[in-house]
Amino acid sequence: MERKKAIEVQNVAKSFGSFQALKGVSFDIYDNEFFTMLGPSGCGKTTLLRMIAGFESPTSGTIRLHGRDILDQPPHKRRVNTVFQSYALFPHMTLEANIAFALENLGWENARIRDRVAQMLDLVHMTPFARRRPAQLSGGQRQRIALARALASEPEVLLLDEPLSALDLKLRQAMRDELRALQRATGITFIFVTHDQEEALDMSDRICVLGAGEVQQIGAPNEIYEDPENRFVADFIGETNFLPAEVVSVEGDRATVTTPLGPVTTWHKGAVAGAPAMLSLRPEKIGMEDQAPGEALHGTITGRNYMGGYTHYTVTVNGTELRVSKRNAVSHGASLAVGAPVQLAFRPDSARVLAR
Repeated sequence: MERKKAIEVQNVAKSFGSFQALKGVSFDIYDNEFFTMLGPSGCGKTTLLRMIAGFESPTSGTIRLHGRDILDQPPHKRRVNTVFQSYALFPHMTLEANIAFALENLGWENARIRDRVAQMLDLVHMTPFARRRPAQLSGGQRQRIALARALASEPEVLLLDEPLSALDLKLRQAMRDELRALQRATGITFIFVTHDQEEALDMSDRICVLGAGEVQQIGAPNEIYEDPENRFVADFIGETNFLPAEVVSVEGDRATVTTPLGPVTTWHKGAVAGAPAMLSLRPEKIGMEDQAPGEALHGTITGRNYMGGYTHYTVTVNGTELRVSKRNAVSHGASLAVGAPVQLAFRPDSARVLAR
């Protein structure tokens, strides 16, 4: 069954003077999807979000909402609401008045407004705080009210512009769960903008990685992480070791390359026989022991960073530095010291050959 498209972005470009923020971007976002636009500062993700909201106009291209071209519609005519990083709540109003404000402007009847406000407060677990003002709330509580207000008018699409970036780590993690639960409960399409890869991987149905004003890759979180299309995506999503490689042969979707660690045969993206390439190998894909059987790689630990759940090691193998992540599975377990000899091993299929 074909999925219904909520948003269609077709060949959208945006220039600010001589600077081209977006370069002919195209993709579809589906109904009831948690879709994330992820990328570094200046990649064009917020500009694109603002164009969907109606706060910016593209230099060229088309944006459709459920099949309707919306570029000529002002923001208040689009059934699209935005949640901002700053919450944008009215400080002099109670929480229930903040939620009711937009519904009053839409001309809803008083009884319907009261019912909807009560429903929204219950949805975000804020009913006991209905008569408080924003200044009497924590950051996470203010964020919940901003979400309730944005959802109250039953938008077709909800836009979220880095809404968690002002929160502390623990609260950010809790709000990720709440956002995902809200999206599932309402069935509304969420379009989330962030530069935080962990947020994107945790919450999204699909991720659009943007870089230099272009779409680098679109896919489910595991696809983006495990099968990056290019070096930009592999480098931006998570951490990886890049090893220079020379492509010996290509057979279908697999390539054999020579690397400083020896020959490797694995999956590739765009490799060409005889051409230089890059081998991407995630730190957690590398096994490390002080004694390892078989044809292991022999190296020396030259750096160590304890991170709680993991310890990150730097290991030098034949002059090549590798980043290796080892899970701390046992409390107070012995960790390997800097200067210790170790043996490394990895499954070839856990690496990816990327064209340079």
